Amino acid sequence: MTALEVENLGKSYPLSQTQWGRLKHVFGLGIEENQGLWALRNVSFRVEKGEAFGIVGANGSGKSTLLQIIAGILRPTTGSVERHGRLSALLELGSGFAPEFTGRQNVYLNASILGLERSETEARFESIERFAAIGDFIDQPIRTYSTGMVLRLAFAVAAHVDPEILVVDEALAVGDIAFRQRCMRRIHDLRASGTTILYVSHDTADVKALCERCLWLEHGEMRALGESDGVIAQYLSASLQKEARPRRQAGPPPEIVTTVTGTHRYGNRHAIITGVELTGPTGTPITMWAPKASAVLRVGFRVDEPVPEPIVGYLVRNAKGETIFGTNTAREDYPLPEMNPGDVNTVDFHWTMPELVPGPYFISVAVSEGTLERFEVCDYVEDAISINPQPADPSAKGYLRLPCVGITVHRSQS
Repeated sequence: MTALEVENLGKSYPLSQTQWGRLKHVFGLGIEENQGLWALRNVSFRVEKGEAFGIVGANGSGKSTLLQIIAGILRPTTGSVERHGRLSALLELGSGFAPEFTGRQNVYLNASILGLERSETEARFESIERFAAIGDFIDQPIRTYSTGMVLRLAFAVAAHVDPEILVVDEALAVGDIAFRQRCMRRIHDLRASGTTILYVSHDTADVKALCERCLWLEHGEMRALGESDGVIAQYLSASLQKEARPRRQAGPPPEIVTTVTGTHRYGNRHAIITGVELTGPTGTPITMWAPKASAVLRVGFRVDEPVPEPIVGYLVRNAKGETIFGTNTAREDYPLPEMNPGDVNTVDFHWTMPELVPGPYFISVAVSEGTLERFEVCDYVEDAISINPQPADPSAKGYLRLPCVGITVHRSQS
């Protein structure tokens, strides 16, 4: 069953300086293809009930405009949107809040706008207040709130009105890490209960972990639509190419000749990963995740252009694409020397395998140049190594197991 249908959607803003010209634009009178500033053009997709759908793109690509049209805040210039179910949206911070009203009053106001009766809001108010966790500020005017407090209350309301479609823009980026994690848990819970999710974020790892499919917007137009892994790989690769410094040699980039494979690969090719292997201390290949076992991840690469500040690193992800752990030479305070064309290098990472819950795991590796704060990717290979799942343990919860060093029972005599 379809929850959302977007057909040939377009949004144009008038460039005319006259009132008559702007009025014609509002009512679509005489608008031609080359008139106005098009924030969106020819956007079409469908989202099925219970699906999590991501939207990625650079700032100014039209993501927020698209969500505002879907939420009914903006009228499209062309095309149509059909929503099937109650929609709750978390867009711009504080949108829909009356600054002179208290938090409590705004909860009732927002809930009524979203379709709840007062009695329904009263039944959920305690849960909303507990989730927001803003204490006595619940009875203070919204104008006295910090940005984070506004976010807490806005998300608490949006997530507790039993939405059939939940739209979340990039607002979560301003929250602290603890509240952001709580929001993500709530979003996952809503998705598990059948809520349709539209999720916009610059954190592509979150999009991959949450969303089955993804739309990439650029300059208001669709660049790609499909499974999240593939679309995000294209988006990151294109972003990297835009930001990369000009190559020092003319002509097309050299072909990558290597046996290393993965699900996606991109980089400026100043250095190329030529080999990746995971072994035990004696060199025996590791094919199954073995908790507490010693492991060595070996990354080999060659240098094709000068790399003044090389960084080599890796990430371990689960089947959902969520990062479990990872590191790199810069983070470990192990600076590598400047490297020149023709250099061939190998970096070994030694670790003890943590006790992760059963499931397949994937290791991605990268060679970059720069610093932790500012770097360019030379070669990134996603899912270069896959590790077979451990035997299933139906009692396992969470992501990892922390060994219990002892249990003490204290009994009181009555």
